[in-house]
Parts: sequence; structure tokens; C-alpha cells
Amino acid sequence: MDNKSLRKRRMMGYFIEATHKIIENEGVENVTIRKVADLAGYNSATLYNYFKNLNHLVFFASVKYLMYYSFSLPSYLKDKANSVEKFFGVWECFLYYSYNNPKIYQAIFFNEFSGDLNATMREYYTLYPEELSSDFEDLIPMVTDGNIYSRNKFILYPCVEDGFINEEDMDGINEMILLIYQGMLSKVINDNTTYTVHEAVKKTLDYIKRAMTSYVKKPYK
Repeated sequence: MDNKSLRKRRMMGYFIEATHKIIENEGVENVTIRKVADLAGYNSATLYNYFKNLNHLVFFASVKYLMYYSFSLPSYLKDKANSVEKFFGVWECFLYYSYNNPKIYQAIFFNEFSGDLNATMREYYTLYPEELSSDFEDLIPMVTDGNIYSRNKFILYPCVEDGFINEEDMDGINEMILLIYQGMLSKVINDNTTYTVHEAVKKTLDYIKRAMTSYVKKPYK
């Protein structure tokens, strides 16, 4: 890597770390360009050399929160006997971390830069390779995929290979499950529910299981 690339990544790292500290201490809604620049020790103009705007910066900094989810995945999957049970295990883990940081997960998967998340993921994990666990190498393509539809299809496909669902049903299942998730995520963010995190996870997972099992062709338990 040349010196220019090293400097770019180092500078981006300063701003990402500063943003993450503000998110932790004050909440994502209180992140401002001025606060980040001051904490990083640079001026706002320098920040704009590396990020398009505040949303782009928050988007980058938010990726760190996927580390907590990805490092917990193995414990959710260790006792799962088949691909359908693993599918539900991945979702249970994802829902738990998502509803604990709903605004962060919305910023990652449903904002103006979500279409660029694959490139962002690659750049981010180049900066912070230690945030990828080696305990789930078979799931790394899913964890580092920024498109939530592609992520879900990645864990759905083994269910097709194992004969649990038909391949032609994948898109319908995928859309149904993501509509369920996005609906509950929106309710949690807008305080439009009295559910605790545990209750929101349980209810969403129940709906996901109902949607999925309506297409399952053979017993999985």
C-alpha cells in the first residue's frame, strides 16, 4: 500500500473513532461535523476530504456495531441441527443487536448510502480487520455484504440446497421477512411500541418463522 493510501486510511480512522465516541456518549442523533472534527483534532474542511457529508460519516462509524453481532453469531448457531434452524439462529442474533441499537442499524441498512455498503464494508474492514471473527468463516461473505436482501438470501440458499424450500420461492420469502423486520424496526425507533427488546425479538422471530415455515416442504425439527 502506498503512502497516500495509508494516510487516507489513517485520517479516516481518526474521524471514525471520534464519531463512534460521540455515538456512545451522546447518541447517534447528536453527532455533528463540528463535534467530530474537534474531537479528532482537525477542522471540518479536512473531514470533507474523506466523507461526503454527515450521513456518510455516521454510516461508516456505524459499521463498528456489526462487530458485536458478528462475534456473537457462533453462540447462536452452535446447537442448530440444520440450515432452517441456522437461518432462525442468525435472525435471532441479528434482531437482538438490531433492536438494542435500532437507529444504528437503520443508518447501516436503510439510508441514502446503503447502496454503497459493500464498498464501505471492504474499506472499513481494511481499516479494522480485527473486527471480523475467524470463528464463522463460512458466514463472512454474509457479514461483509452490505445489502440486507443479499445477506438474507445468502443464509436462505442452504435451505434450498438441503431441500427445505424451493429456489423459486426465495425472493418471496426474502421480501416477506424483510418487510416484517423493517416494520418492527420502525416501531422500535419511533417508540411506537411498548415491547422490551426481548419481546420485540420474540415477536419478530415468531412472525419470521411463520412466514418461512409456510414454504418449508419437510420437517426440520
